[in-house]
Amino acid sequence: MAWRGAILSGTGGKRWTVFLQQRGFRKAPKKTEAKKVEVEEADIDGAVRKKAIAPPVECPAPPVPSVSFGRLVKPLVFTVGFTGCSFGAAAIWQYESLKSRVQTYFDEVRADWMEKLRPQKQGDFRKQVNQWWSSLSEGQRTVTGIIAANALVFCCWRIPSLQRSMVKYFTSNPASRTLCSPMILSTFSHYSFFHMAANMYVLWSFSSSIVSLLGREQFMAVYMSAGAISTFVSYVSKTATGRLGPSLGASGAIMAVLAAVCTKMPEAKLAIIFLPMFTFTAGSALKAIVAMDAAGLILGWRFFDHAAHLGGALFGIWYVLQGHELIWKNREPLVKIWHNLRTRGPGGGTGSL
Repeated sequence: MAWRGAILSGTGGKRWTVFLQQRGFRKAPKKTEAKKVEVEEADIDGAVRKKAIAPPVECPAPPVPSVSFGRLVKPLVFTVGFTGCSFGAAAIWQYESLKSRVQTYFDEVRADWMEKLRPQKQGDFRKQVNQWWSSLSEGQRTVTGIIAANALVFCCWRIPSLQRSMVKYFTSNPASRTLCSPMILSTFSHYSFFHMAANMYVLWSFSSSIVSLLGREQFMAVYMSAGAISTFVSYVSKTATGRLGPSLGASGAIMAVLAAVCTKMPEAKLAIIFLPMFTFTAGSALKAIVAMDAAGLILGWRFFDHAAHLGGALFGIWYVLQGHELIWKNREPLVKIWHNLRTRGPGGGTGSL
């Protein structure tokens, strides 16, 4: 049995919903004559007698699948735990980066000195790649890995033998048996090339601003956490409304990035790629996006996963206003523990920050 995904089209930066249907040839149903069925029925005296009943004319409708809120306890615990691990890993990553920065500086100085002594080759491909990489901003270099991961998953969707696994692990659905891992994997999953290209373009456009505000380590923690949080909000919305179905896309995480930048710099000027002559402020754009997704959620629009959009946007706004103070600025105890583990000598001594 093969699977076919019908993808709804839409604009960039939106989380799309995938509706899956089975594809195959079916034989025409044979006409069957109504037959009487004999069932055994026991009377009061214990004697068994046979009674003929006629089959019902109409078959009962198949039950509508429903999901209880009890199934969301595990995704909730996973979301909280994954968010905490993301920020903890980001804090350790930043510590290691600062520690190796001096050594990296001297390595780069030595490499530049050796490069001057070595004769240059015309058309050196490696040199051209290094020059291109150096011309990128830190934010653009950071999101390059995210874009590469999305491109890899997009190619995996094109392999027929992987279709069932892709549906199971790379689409998020509260009715699925696998609930937790798709909350992260679906953030890197796109079935349509236009969908992926639009999302990655928005991420690339805001990468320099968000990394300048948060740093690459904190940005990665926010991005990964937003993916899990926006998917959990989508789970809650689908469970409450009964509109179950798989979703995929990076829109929830990208909405957190967009909302964080627009909240921090509300007076920044933005423009639509196809209409560069029309400009508007980042604050106005954020209000319009949140209002549209809120209306879509209330009115039951199913063109986008509006709950995931709202979840990501609200998380981005909250993190810039309060989350940074509550989470990132309180990472010092964890960094001290890691520092003591890293600098512990053979005699059991500890270093100091």
